[in-house]
Amino acid sequence: MPPRITPLTDPAPTPSSRRLAWLASGADGIPHGSAFLRLFTKEGQTHLAELDVAVHPAERRRGVGTALLGTAIGSARAERRRAVIAQAQPGSPGDLFLAARGFRRVLTLTYARLELADIDLGHITRIAEQPRPGYYLTGWTGTVPTELARSYAASRRAMDDMPMGDTDYGTVVWDVERVVAAAEAIARRGDSLFTVAAVHGPTDTIVGFSELVLPGGAEDSDKRGGEQDCAERAGQHYGTAVLPEHRGHGLGLWMKAEAIRHAHSLHPDLALLTDTAEHNAPMRRVNDTLGYRPTHTAVGYQLDL
Repeated sequence: MPPRITPLTDPAPTPSSRRLAWLASGADGIPHGSAFLRLFTKEGQTHLAELDVAVHPAERRRGVGTALLGTAIGSARAERRRAVIAQAQPGSPGDLFLAARGFRRVLTLTYARLELADIDLGHITRIAEQPRPGYYLTGWTGTVPTELARSYAASRRAMDDMPMGDTDYGTVVWDVERVVAAAEAIARRGDSLFTVAAVHGPTDTIVGFSELVLPGGAEDSDKRGGEQDCAERAGQHYGTAVLPEHRGHGLGLWMKAEAIRHAHSLHPDLALLTDTAEHNAPMRRVNDTLGYRPTHTAVGYQLDL
């Protein structure tokens, strides 16, 4: 008997996307799997949807994933999307599932980890404190200060040429409203966003940035006696980018080193995670220089509709 597919309501839309969701269950009502389809709604990405399908191991190879996929792809077409992207670890059931159903490999991501307890703090400090003539660093926690908001939003175009393989990712259009909304969304879930920005001295404009999200409670776990709990969590680097006309000065390495030093000052037992496209050789070199160690890879898939 085919699974019953029940549409769900996603309680957490964002300013830049909304999600459709479905639950697959058996005749007895026991859940067998789920699917989420993120529909990007901002200018530059309205052609795109992102798929996440999960099936309980005991229910695989029984048509559950296929039923969920069919429902999600039908909805993507109804929403006039031209591409659906998904991700899986190489050799996993998800990898084999997507490859067998018309998805093509478009991207390989390398995930890496940095244990702050093991870093050479002197090495990181030397990088962070090395002068970059014509530039200086600034930083903030949470929402960007009002006086920097327009310059920071304008600097986000540094991500426009981020290596994404053959993914039809589009262009993320940033404005002050979107920058503020992203920071507020992170705060609502209880985490902390720390941003380092490189400023061009002669023009006093932001020309690069590096974002680091720290797990909620990391800053005060010593006070609560929560060392073990905090150590099991990790910070996550989001975007690090420099405007094309200001590349070649080591600003990406500079900013990321300062973000690491900030995280270490708050909680030296935390681990930091980052992911980088296989073809993004400059950022992979930055990560290697800072001591990140690769942990695994993931494959990005795309289905053209």
